Amino acid sequence: MSTTAAGMLFVASLVIALALAYRPLGDYMARVYSATGHSRPERMIYRLLGVHPEAEQSWGGYARALLAFSAVSVLAVYALQRLQDRLPLSLGMEPVTDHVAWNTAISFVTNTNWQSYAGESTMGHLTQMAALAVQNFVSAAAGMAVAVALVRGFARARSGTIGNFWVDLVRGVLRVLLPIAFVGALILVAGGLVQNLSAPHEVTTLTGATQAVTGGPVASQEAIKELGTNGGGFYNVNSAHPFENAVAWTNWLEIFLILVIPFSLTRTFGRLVGQLRQGYAILAVMGVLALAGVLLTNVFELSGHATVPQAAGAAMEGKEVRFGVSNSATFGAATTLTSTGAVNSFHDSYTPFGGMMTMFDMMLGEVAPGGVGSGLYGMLVLAVITVFVAGLMVGRTPEYLGKKIRAREIKLASLYFLVTPILVLVGTASAMGSAERRASMLNTGPHGLSEVLYAFTSAAGNNGSAFAGLTVNTPWYDVALGLCMAFGRFVPIILVLALAGSLAAQSPVPEGAGTLPTYRPQFVGMVIGVTLILVALTFLPALALGPIAEGLS
Repeated sequence: MSTTAAGMLFVASLVIALALAYRPLGDYMARVYSATGHSRPERMIYRLLGVHPEAEQSWGGYARALLAFSAVSVLAVYALQRLQDRLPLSLGMEPVTDHVAWNTAISFVTNTNWQSYAGESTMGHLTQMAALAVQNFVSAAAGMAVAVALVRGFARARSGTIGNFWVDLVRGVLRVLLPIAFVGALILVAGGLVQNLSAPHEVTTLTGATQAVTGGPVASQEAIKELGTNGGGFYNVNSAHPFENAVAWTNWLEIFLILVIPFSLTRTFGRLVGQLRQGYAILAVMGVLALAGVLLTNVFELSGHATVPQAAGAAMEGKEVRFGVSNSATFGAATTLTSTGAVNSFHDSYTPFGGMMTMFDMMLGEVAPGGVGSGLYGMLVLAVITVFVAGLMVGRTPEYLGKKIRAREIKLASLYFLVTPILVLVGTASAMGSAERRASMLNTGPHGLSEVLYAFTSAAGNNGSAFAGLTVNTPWYDVALGLCMAFGRFVPIILVLALAGSLAAQSPVPEGAGTLPTYRPQFVGMVIGVTLILVALTFLPALALGPIAEGLS
């Protein structure tokens, strides 16, 4: 079987598996977030937190609860890193430096999981488990909670509330993420991933150097990092390490875990608003964009459009021989189409246009299917913008799911879209404007610009992957990228929750003869077109100076 055929079969099997999981998982999550009862463990958590689970919150109360929880989480993760030498299971690791600890705390609380350090030589077991792995669960659950809150905004009428953040958070962790992660970890252990608390031991690398490595609780962290669509690898080379990604079928499973919840949430959306066809329309938009991203990345990597790959016969630089070019390209596309950050190959070594695709996927807003929760609410914001544009064309007040898109709603949606481009372009310009900051680039010219552009795109979009050619463990980059992660996470969330509150307070508008059907292929094509046009107008000049210039040279 040819490499191309094997790659197509790999992608086709993923599509089939996701289709089989779509209905049962999507319906299950709809029942989770619409249930009225609480389990005994949940009631215990609510009593511990002093929360009344039956009391719902306005959008402002929901936002304040989320921000307060995130602020406490940042402080806790920071403290565990700074004090790890005085805590058990430290493995003799020194305290993490202040700027790296701050960057890491922001990174994991925002579900970015960007790492400017080598995990196995920086963090002890307690820090890895109690700080980083815990945030893999709760930060992902927070994103799911915001998505569900926005869906409630569409589903409710004349309501001043959009749910209870603490209830949505706890249910997301206990009823969705933990059960699937538990099963996923067992399967990964069967595939060769380790799950222990071993002490460091020295191994000899292929270069003859010695390196201290630990087994550690890798399988469980790997399961939740993929399921929560965030990176944060136990080892510096992430899912290219055999302890994190052992064989070809574990590679397939990790991609499946990356995609299954974001895609299935569209079914949850359709179920909660009472119109399954609306969920199918959003799924179609995500599916078309995702397949295009996966296929184009594969085409650019398999064609090897560069001098060295053409001479060697394959673009294997930076890729694991266990997975090959196609399966590495598919992983790279999946991880950047979502807000995952996990990598099984170095994107810095991709062909110019292959590397451009990983950046372009993030620049889409990571909505195809995007992060856990963040992909759904990002796509719904784009749907709001689309119906507004369509309404301008026909001279009608735009409506979506029975709610009018008025001046307040479109302002919130527009501001949501502008946050990431501002952070990416201003951050990249600031880095490129200083000789000291440019010194962190491994390469000069267009490829060096791509390294910096990728870093700020990844941080502002809460992705967490890296081009791997930029030295970012410096005070300036740790602070700058940390600010991008914080603003890139919480400013859009506040805007989404404000939009949810505004929609929930409206009275439903009955469909009329001029109402745009938002479940037909016409609307699917319009959303795809609006998404691509917005990204092209915003980021094309930067891409032209970076990967496009490199690819054409």
